Amino acid sequence: MKKGIIFDLDGTLWDSCAGIAAAWDEYVRLYEPDWYAKGVRVREETVRAACGKTMDIFTAMLLHQLPESEQKRLYEPCCSYEVEYLKHHGGNVYPDVIETLKELSKTIPLYIVSNCQEGYIQAFVSWAGLENVILDTEDYGTTGKMKAENIRLLMERNHLEEAVYVGDTQGDYESAKAAGIPFIFAAYGFGEVDAEVPVLKSIRDLLTMHIF
Repeated sequence: MKKGIIFDLDGTLWDSCAGIAAAWDEYVRLYEPDWYAKGVRVREETVRAACGKTMDIFTAMLLHQLPESEQKRLYEPCCSYEVEYLKHHGGNVYPDVIETLKELSKTIPLYIVSNCQEGYIQAFVSWAGLENVILDTEDYGTTGKMKAENIRLLMERNHLEEAVYVGDTQGDYESAKAAGIPFIFAAYGFGEVDAEVPVLKSIRDLLTMHIF
């Protein structure tokens, strides 16, 4: 029976809120000077509040000062700029994440599913040097599907008969539940979970936890 661990990204493996805010704000400043002159800014606290949302909602929150038509127009260029920015500037990878994932990968396949745009997970994988550790990924930007559906897609594609999802929010828990797999709560991340589930105080806890 093939088994695997599927991870959320933001709030579970890294915190890139500062970098995302810097990228979007820089894009507006460089390529939308009229809006920048009118006071349009992207703040880290706004990014932090939006993390975990699908990219359409995420964009609406970050560019809330703009009309909806402008939010839609800037969605793709801002997302693309963010990915390139993070490839070079990275984010705050949580303590012990890289070492723990490398150790886990010796005995169990590892994957990432996130509500992010296309290319974002790959930016993390490249920045963290985990190209040979994370075997496959799926995201909202690629499929246009919600997280539960993307979890199922990844499991089907990789012939996983059993899996667990590790995340840091109630939405992550609900997605795992909808996908029909167990959930492990990364309590060190962004959110909270109202459910009786296994808890990680550090990602290293996975090394000693009876997962399957």
